[in-house]
Amino acid sequence: MSARFLPAGDSAIAVEFGREIDLNINNQVAAMRTVIEAAIDEGKLKGIVELVPTYGSLLVVYDQLAVGYAGLIEQLKILAEGLEGVEISDREVVEIPVVYGGEYGPDLGIVAQLNSLSEDEVIKRHSEAEYPIYMLGFVAGFPYLGGMDKSIAAPRKQTPRLKIPAGSVGIAGQQTGIYSVESPGGWQIIGRTPLKLYDADREKPILLRAGQSIRFKPITEAEYEAMTE
Repeated sequence: MSARFLPAGDSAIAVEFGREIDLNINNQVAAMRTVIEAAIDEGKLKGIVELVPTYGSLLVVYDQLAVGYAGLIEQLKILAEGLEGVEISDREVVEIPVVYGGEYGPDLGIVAQLNSLSEDEVIKRHSEAEYPIYMLGFVAGFPYLGGMDKSIAAPRKQTPRLKIPAGSVGIAGQQTGIYSVESPGGWQIIGRTPLKLYDADREKPILLRAGQSIRFKPITEAEYEAMTE
């Protein structure tokens, strides 16, 4: 799969692999990020300030005083040509514990009713899937996920809630996601994780990373409360 190299402002380059939401395209983005990070660690690539992956492209932000645009383009092209030898099919899987239903998932019953399923069946289908993280955005640490079973899809609420607790797990259309911080939102909330996806006081504030996958693990309310103490 060939890449396009596009200027993005005066100090960034977008390495674009495609414009569709497609796992194979996103795997190329993850692979490009991996080879760039390896080149930086080995001292072969200098001047890179930040790497920002999206669904189909990787934004490479650079320091103009350390590397020039033309020179960086040539280096990136060489790295992109070597992607065929990079393993991109296996993603690190992160387990996310979730207490479903009750006060933590007030819309679980709605999702079940909309799909003519029991609440237990919704939980089963939601927690059996593996969800690739395509990118992070919206708010700090919010993961955009693929892979949800279409049989548990549910529309957004007509009137969004003004405040959804951090860690809430929701469904909107054919997507599921986790609110990384407290914020307004219209997703159907089916559960909550005790994990903090974003914590400004941590050495690495953002828990998840684009290119990983997650799997939800059902836990009890008692387990949730023990993990939040």
